[in-house]
Parts: sequence; C-alpha cells; structure tokens
Amino acid sequence: MDNDVVSIHSSHESGLEEVDRRAILEPVVQRVVDALGGYEGGAYRMGDEVSGCLRDLKKLWRKDDTDDERTVARIFWETRVLPNDLVPILLATAGKGLVEDKRAIACADLMTAMTWPIDMAEELQELDEELDKGTDYTQLMFSHLNYKAALLKPGVMQALFGIVLPPISKPAKERKERDGQIVNLILHLIRNLIFIKDLPANTHLSADQVEYSSLQTRLVKVLSETHTLDLLLTIAANTSNDPLFNASNTLVLEIFYLLFRGVKPHLLAVDQSKQPAQNLHRLLAAEDKKKKDLARNASSRHSRFGTTISVQLRPSKKPVAPDADTEGPNDPASSSRPLVLHRQAAITRESGDVLDFAKRSKARKSNKIDELAREDNLSIEAKIVLQGFARESVESSFNPFLRSLLKDIKSERPKIKEKDHLRLLYVTKWFLEFFLTSRSNEKAVEGQRKWNLGLVAEVTDRGWIIWVLKRMRQAMDEKPKMWNELQAGIECLTQLLLLIDVMSSSVISDPQLNEAAAVLQQQLIYNGDVLDISLESLRSYKEGTQSLAYLNASVHLAYALLRMLERWGKENTGAVYVRKKKPGKRKTTGQGLLVDEDGVPDVENEPDGDSEEEVVHETMFTFDAFEMKFANSAITKTLLTYLSRYRDFDSPEFMKRVVNLIHRQAVKAKAEGLYFNVSTLHLFKTILDDQKSLPKDQSSKDLVKLVNFILHRFFKALQGEPFLAVEAFFPKNRGHWKLYSSWEPERKGRHEREIVEDTKFPPEVQVKKGYSWSEQIGIAIAALVDDGKTELIEWVKDILVLVIRQRNKIIEETDRKPKDGDPDLDDDEQKKLTPSAEAISKFLDYLIPYISDEHAEAATKNSILKLMFRLLKFTIYDDDGDELQWAVPAVIPPSDLLSSLNVIDQFLQHPIDLDGKKASELMSKKSRRRRRQRSPSNSDVELIDDNEPKRKRREKKKKEETQYKSAQFIEDSDAEYGDMEAFLEREKALRDKAVMAAAQSGKIGTMRATGTKKRRRKGKDVEARKQGNVGNPENQPAGESSADENVSDGEDDILGAMRRSRSSTPETPAPRARPRPRPVPKRSTKRSMSTDTVSEDDAGMDLTGIRRTGMGRLVLSEDDEL
Repeated sequence: MDNDVVSIHSSHESGLEEVDRRAILEPVVQRVVDALGGYEGGAYRMGDEVSGCLRDLKKLWRKDDTDDERTVARIFWETRVLPNDLVPILLATAGKGLVEDKRAIACADLMTAMTWPIDMAEELQELDEELDKGTDYTQLMFSHLNYKAALLKPGVMQALFGIVLPPISKPAKERKERDGQIVNLILHLIRNLIFIKDLPANTHLSADQVEYSSLQTRLVKVLSETHTLDLLLTIAANTSNDPLFNASNTLVLEIFYLLFRGVKPHLLAVDQSKQPAQNLHRLLAAEDKKKKDLARNASSRHSRFGTTISVQLRPSKKPVAPDADTEGPNDPASSSRPLVLHRQAAITRESGDVLDFAKRSKARKSNKIDELAREDNLSIEAKIVLQGFARESVESSFNPFLRSLLKDIKSERPKIKEKDHLRLLYVTKWFLEFFLTSRSNEKAVEGQRKWNLGLVAEVTDRGWIIWVLKRMRQAMDEKPKMWNELQAGIECLTQLLLLIDVMSSSVISDPQLNEAAAVLQQQLIYNGDVLDISLESLRSYKEGTQSLAYLNASVHLAYALLRMLERWGKENTGAVYVRKKKPGKRKTTGQGLLVDEDGVPDVENEPDGDSEEEVVHETMFTFDAFEMKFANSAITKTLLTYLSRYRDFDSPEFMKRVVNLIHRQAVKAKAEGLYFNVSTLHLFKTILDDQKSLPKDQSSKDLVKLVNFILHRFFKALQGEPFLAVEAFFPKNRGHWKLYSSWEPERKGRHEREIVEDTKFPPEVQVKKGYSWSEQIGIAIAALVDDGKTELIEWVKDILVLVIRQRNKIIEETDRKPKDGDPDLDDDEQKKLTPSAEAISKFLDYLIPYISDEHAEAATKNSILKLMFRLLKFTIYDDDGDELQWAVPAVIPPSDLLSSLNVIDQFLQHPIDLDGKKASELMSKKSRRRRRQRSPSNSDVELIDDNEPKRKRREKKKKEETQYKSAQFIEDSDAEYGDMEAFLEREKALRDKAVMAAAQSGKIGTMRATGTKKRRRKGKDVEARKQGNVGNPENQPAGESSADENVSDGEDDILGAMRRSRSSTPETPAPRARPRPRPVPKRSTKRSMSTDTVSEDDAGMDLTGIRRTGMGRLVLSEDDEL
C-alpha cells in the first residue's frame, strides 16, 4: 500500500496549469480506506493490510501541513473513516484486551490528529485573500462534533484508558521513550475531546442537533466512569516524583483549564440538588420583573381610541403665516412649529422622550462577555461529578501540582509554553474561589473545619506571589497589552486578597495564621505593584476593547484591596513604606530627549539604552493618600460604565461593590466634582426613574441615597458658580474637579521638615554632547553675544590676564629668572617659562573680585557665564551666602590660563559656525540638586530654649554634672614635672637655639622688645582688595607674595589700564566706585606660604577692622580708610 501514496508538487515551477489537489488525493484516500476492512454479518472485519493502511493514512494526513484548505481532512470526513473504521478497529483490539496492539495505538494516533483543535483566529489570519477566497471551516468544525460523538460510544474511552495503563504500570527504570509517547498521545486525545465545544441548546433543532448540545455532559460522565479523572489526579499529585508524570503536568493543566472553564466555581460549590429549584425561582423572578416593567410603561385601556397630541415649540413666539414672504432663509427652529405626537405616553411622559422613540438607535460596538471562560450546558449529574473532582483536587493535589508547575516555569523548561502562564493563573483562581465559597458554606463542627486553610497554603508562598505580580506587570508592559492574561492575574490576585482577609479575620483563632496574614499584607503593601495594578486596571479600561469579565474583575480587585487596606490601616498605626521602582514619566522630543518644563531638552537625563539599572525609592504610605489617588477621572469613567449595566446585575454583590467605590470617591475623598458631567447626570436621572424597579436590597437603597447626595452637591455648587452649567459639558480631568468639590489641600505643619527643590540659584546649563572643549567655549561666547553680554566676556579676559601676571611673577621670583622691561610675556616666552615644583606650591586659589553689582549678579544668576567659568575650570569657593563666590584654583598653571585666553580671543574675532542654529538651542538644563529644608534659626549660638526636648536637656545636665564631679579630684602638684631647675634649663637652651637660627636666616624668631604697628597704605590696600588680597599672608588666596615688591607701583591699576588700552579714544576718568571687599578665605590645607616670602610688615596686619554681616558678606569697619 505504500506504493499507492502519491507525492504532490506545485505545478507553478513547470509553468503548467495547476492540478486540482482534491482530484489527485480523493481516489488515493478512498482506496486506502476501503482496504482497512468492512462489516460482514453485522461484525467488523479488518483487512489483511490494516497496519500498512493505517500508516498510509497518517502519511496522507501530513499533506495538510502545507495546505490551508485542509483537503485531506475534508476527504477523511466525507469517507467517515473515524466512526466507520477507526472506532471498530480500536474496539476489536484494545477493547478486547489487546491494549499493546500496534493497530490500536495507530488508531489512537489518527484519532488524536483528526480531533486536533482548530484555532480559528490563527487560521483566518493565515488565509490568503485571493488564493483562499472560498475556504470554509464550518464543515471541519462540524466534523469534530461528529468525531466527539463517535468516541463517546460505549467501550471506546475504556479502550483508550486501557492503552495508557501498561506504560504507567511499568517501573521507571524499565520504561522506554515509546511509553512516554503513548501516555502523551492519550492525554492529548482527552484534551482534544474536552476542547470541542457543543452546540448551544435549542429546542427548535432536530434530534441529532440536540444530541450535539449535550456532548460535554456525556464526556464528563464517561471520564468519571472510566476512572480517567482519577488518573488525572494521580498525575497532578505525583506523590512518587515520577518523571513520566512530571513531564505531563502542563498537559494536565490544560485539561483542568478546559474542563473547569465551562462552569463558575461559586455555582459548583453549592448543593447541586437544589440548583433546579433555585434556577426556576430565578427565572420566574426575572419574568415577573419584566412584566412589571412592561405594565409600568404600557398604555391604558383607553388606547383603543388612539391619542393625538400637538406639542408647541417656542410657545411665546408668534407663529409665522404660511403666505407671509420672508426675505431671510427659512429657519424652522426660529419659528414656532407644532409637533404632532400619536402616542398616548406623551400625556404623562416628557415630549423629548417620546420623540426619541422614533430615533434609530446607533450601532454600538458589542461587548465581549468573557474571553477566558465559556458556559457549558452541563446537566446536574455532570456538575455533581465535577464538584467531587474539584474537591478531591483541592484536598489531594492542589499544593504539589502548583509547586511543580511553578518550579518548571522558573527553570524555563522547554515544555512550558506562553499560554501555560494564562492557564495556571486561571486554574489557580478557579480553585481558590471554589475553596473560599465551599468554606463559607461549610458549618464548623466542634470548631473543626473540613476545608482547612493549609489545603491552599502554596498560594501564600512569597515566590508564588512574586511570580503573579511579575506576569501581571509584563502583561501591562506588552504592546499590545495582554488583556486576557491580565484579567486572569487580576482575578487570581483578588482571590488571594480574599484568602488573606479570611486568615486575618477574628473567626480564625490560630495566632500563627493571623501573624502570617499580617506579614503578607505588609509585603503586598511594601511591594507597591498591587496598589499600582489596582489603579491601572481601572484607568486602562475602554468599552469594547476589554471584556465585561475584565471590568468586573477590576472593580472586584479595587473593592477588595481598599477594604483590606482600610481595615489594616486601623489596626496598624505605625509608619509603613511603599517601594517605587519607576520615576515619573517626562515628555520626550522627537529625538527621544527628555524635555524640562520650560522647553529646554535635558541631555543629562537622556535615557541610556545600555543602562538598565533600576532605582528603588521608598515613600510613606497612608490610606488617605492612596484613596486620593483613587479619585481619578479615568477611574470614575470606568465605574460609571460599570454602573450603567445595573439592570444586568444578577447579584446584589455587584451593586454593592460599585456603590462602595463611588462612595469612596464622592464622599470620603471629597471628589464629587468628578461626577459633575452631563452624561453622568443623565445616568443618575435614569436610575432615579427606575428606582421602583430596582431590587429591594440594601445596596440598591444605598445607590439611590448616593445619587441624591451627588445631585444635591451639584446644584449647590451650581448656585455658587453658575458657570458650572457650561463646565458640565467638558471632562473633569487634570484636577479640574477640585474647583467644584469640597476637597481641600492638605496643610502641612509649620515645623515640618520636607524635601524641597533647591531653587536658591537658577538651574545650571550645559552644552549638548558631541562638542569638544573649545567648541563649548565658542558656543558659550556666542550665547553671551546673542544676549548682549559682551562686557561679561571682557571681564573674564581681565580675570585671566590678572591671574596670569600674578602667577608669572611668582614663577620669576621663585625660580630667580628676572626679566628686564615689560613684565608681560608673549606666547613664546610663556611656553619657555616652565614653573618649578616650588613655584607651583606657592600658588593659591584666587578669589574673583566683583567690581560692580552687575558682575556679582551675573556670577550668581547668569547660567551661561557660570557655564564659561566651569569650562575654564573655575570652582565655587562659597555658596552659603546670597551670592556665589568663584575662585581660580591654584592647580591651574599659567600656560593653561593663557591657552584659554587665546581661545576666547579667537572666538571673539571669528565666531563659531552653528549651521544657522542659535547657541541656546545647543544647550540643555541640568537637573537641580535636592536638599532637605532646614528649620529657621536666628542665631548660631546654642541657647537653652523651652522648646528643647527634655531628653537633650537631661543629657546635657548629666554631662555637666559629670565634669563637675571629675574636677573635684584634680589637685595642683609639681610632682609630674620632676626637677623644676632641670626643666627651666632645657627651656632656656631651646630659646637660645631659636635665636641663633633666626639670626642666621635674617628673620626675627622671637618676640620683639617693643610692639610694632603696620601703617595702612591707602593706594595699595585698595587695589589689593580689588584683586581679592584681603587678610594676612597665611590666609591670602591670591597667587602673589605678600612682600612689598610683589605688587609694584606700576600695577596699582591693572584693570583700569587694560580697559584704557582697549579704548581708542582717551576718556575722562570717571569717579571710581566704592570697591566691594571680599571675605577672608580659608587657609588651604594642601599648601602654605613659605616663611621666606612673608614680609615683616604683612605679618602684623591688623584684622580687627573686618566684621561679618548676617547676609554672608564682609564689610569694613568705620575705622578703615579707603
């Protein structure tokens, strides 16, 4: 028979006409099927080559792998090979005990392939618009229903179960690879049968169609009768750690998912024997409600006479005569036109509502009910079977099954598929809800419960919770978002919160469970993901995009979480922190650069693709603050969408949840302004009109009270702000609702310390990346020129020239290289002048003097000038005052300063080419530094205040007492000095040695016999203060020596001479402004002036005339002469 298999190739390569694929395959398949066997005398008789025929059929089936039309599958269906041949062969082999017969295994292989699920969404997506125009999958879907019905015949499932027993019964060491394949094959066949969906129940269909609507019920019963469900429980529990069972756990997970998704857990957990009566009562109540609604809106018995009512629009306006001539356009709205209504409802109802009856309703996008679950038409017997199976699963296999699957997922086993995550979340949610419902319905006997919390202890494990939150976060971060998996995660997380609520309830007397519940709540709050997901799931809902089950799950999660947080916050009053992983989002430009508030791109915070470091911040958590986050316009829109379906609520619990959440927004968060919209008011009007038809439970009464409260607040706000009537037509987002709500901002305490942004000085700027140092200098110069600040550039040049001259003089004096003539050096001489280490050690930081207030303000607030200072390697010497004090560091040699000066001169003569751009466009702002706000203090002197903490005062008093007591034991004694005469002789020898050393060096080493007083020289002192040289030589920041010869008479007015040299015309010298003295700098710890360069006069300079003011500036006393 192998020779009958024909290989089919495409005819496009040879250029011939395309051969009909079906015309070639159909006769081949028919001959192979005929050779399988047939019925003789009412019994099926297999052919002589049945094994070869089964192999040929499998080869022919593989031809559909590259065929979108599924030609072979359609031919198999038309030949009815499965019900007429494969099923009889299976019953004749495995059904009679030949469970290891190769023919039985081959039949099972073909059955599994022929019933393989068809993913309609994926199949339709892969179809070609032209080549596969006539493809129809209806026939294939109907064939699966027939295959399922054929395999449910008596004895078939028992035969399949017999095939899987021999491989399982073998010891693990004796098994072969084929044994695992056989078990995998039968499990896949069971999966396929459960996947096939029944036809919807319809009493108007034929008998055959009615049979196809109850196949799932028959399958559940057969699986229970053949002990297949027990086999699934054994594989899930895997108490013996069998590798064969462990390899099949994902397949069992899929079977559980397909088996339980057709029935709701809370309905399966109740007594099934009472369900028919409850269903009948529910249907009668729904019918009675419908009759009452019709009777309330129906016409009276006088309707047989008919009703005609004329409605006058604009009755105050006179009607226009029909024969009157109008010059303007005929505007029907501007005239008083009568409208005739032929409805009796117009007598009691509003005319506008009656007119709306005739309007054609707009086509709305249909809402998906639930994409995860489906509703199977199961009988009471089938539900009882599933109920017992679910109970046994929870009691025997839930924890180990969940543990093994999570271990495989974390190990990234190849058998784990992407859909397995979704199935695991859904199955866990289903069993948790079934467990909690069964536990709530159970009556405790002598304080003992059959449904112990330890049966589902695995879901409280930290690793499991982390995995659930991780999958939910990934589902939200995906583009497009994986709504189905997110819905499964939300439902699973909701059931986990309900389980924790049960553990922490007062009914539980076990202190260990209460403590475990408290730890879980603490961890969930600290993690922060649960809080973010609960808000994000409600904000991201869009009608028509997600299913109604997703909406219900999001509302349920928010309701359960807020209840848990509120209860937990009342019991725990201590400080609680929440971990935040992601900073706030900021705007980006088209090139992906972060943009600051004032529009300047921030290159410093530009996202780096290589860096994935995650910064974690901790913030204080309070329930009131979280409840304020819940007051969001997007969340309000979702809640109103959920509330608009109040007629479809089949349980008071749904109404209770949404009323509770709206109450938290409108009343507790004082955000009633979120509901001041026209569409919301229309919904409230509809609810008030239907309040008589609402259920008589407490949740419906609370809804009416809440609606009346919001309406009362709206009209009260409308009286105070009439413009609200216009604002009601616009959304209340971005905090606009706060203008019309009773919400008030939180008032912070006067002495409360808080983290504030350092706005003392303007933000720094920097040149964007990609420019060299000299180009950055050129850009800064161009920016200053554009702003008209050329005088600041000249001031920078003056500073460089002055520092260069001072440090060159130190080099000349130290290295003993005197120069004749002008002390200024040209470039060649400067390059040759290399300072020695001794000369460099004499350089000190040069404090930049501010000649005028304009210079001081520019050095403090002009960001571009500060950028140039930083590029020239200037540093900030002091930033505690109101002005920044800049200094030229001592480490910069004169050669570098001269190079900087030459670069500035070059860009002043030849500005940098910016390709038509402005210099400000090439700059970006740097992020501000953040500091902790300090408490105000009026004095640095430590005083004892009444408000000082008692603990500190007690410690201070105790310390003083200790010092006083220790002083009592101190006695005057000369014993420690030894012989006093020897001590005096040693001191005299040291003084004589110091006098001899001073005589050799020419300096005075001891105290003078008479005191000296330095006379103040008016001119030089003034110029020294201009140059930043205020104070004694030891603390002198300037680079020159303090000797008299260091500052020559010719350099008394260096700055003025340079300005006069740049001016071409002589000017009359203006009166000199009062110089701004500079503060005394701190002594550098790294360098100190040599005693050889300190003059005797400067060593005794009087500093008593300098005092510090409260503003951080230094002034001279009134005794100083200028």
